[in-house]
Amino acid sequence: MKKLVVLTGAGISAESGIKTFRDSDGLWEGHNVMDVATPEGWRKNQELVLDFYNQRRKQLHEVQPNLGHKILAELENDFDVHIITQNVDNLHERAGSSKVLHLHGELFKVRSIIDKNNILDWKIDLKTGDLDANGFQLRPHIVWFGEDVPALEEALVITQQADYFAVIGTSLQVYPAAGLVEFTLPNVPIYYIDPNPATIKNLSNPVEIIPMNATEGVQFLREILMKRV
Repeated sequence: MKKLVVLTGAGISAESGIKTFRDSDGLWEGHNVMDVATPEGWRKNQELVLDFYNQRRKQLHEVQPNLGHKILAELENDFDVHIITQNVDNLHERAGSSKVLHLHGELFKVRSIIDKNNILDWKIDLKTGDLDANGFQLRPHIVWFGEDVPALEEALVITQQADYFAVIGTSLQVYPAAGLVEFTLPNVPIYYIDPNPATIKNLSNPVEIIPMNATEGVQFLREILMKRV
């Protein structure tokens, strides 16, 4: 079975109603991302950061996977599908995808401020005073700007195993995730789905641009891939 590796970004979640800061001058739900998505923001105003992610967590309880998520899950019937996502929601999993790697963390998890490997499932509000077993404050399990991306090495390995590589709903502006496409093996077809696609440079691979939103583009991608089964 051929391996399909898919890198997804905010565009696919936006169609389920999850807001993105990509197109709004650095504002995310009215907040500057540097205030709510950096270690400096956490140190400056912990209550603001906790409240911000509590609101995102509540929203995640209210939204549903869209057709794009569902088709990617259905493609597991014909391909060995690995999802590498920049998104912190669980919509891929809820749609049925069985191999999902989160580069930037997960909203429904928290971790110790001292031990980054002490990760807990968490679906309710996180507050000051919520502590790990050793008495240290818990924080959102989110990779903030300026922090290392622990899952990157695994993502590189998966990328290099791809027979087909798809990029869906991402501006390819956030690194290191945006650089994954450069680690595909030569001649691996790349499919880039985005209504406003960025320019992909320095690749010898065949690249097909699909200038559609995620839901429409994934349907089109399925048609292409099913001809290759």
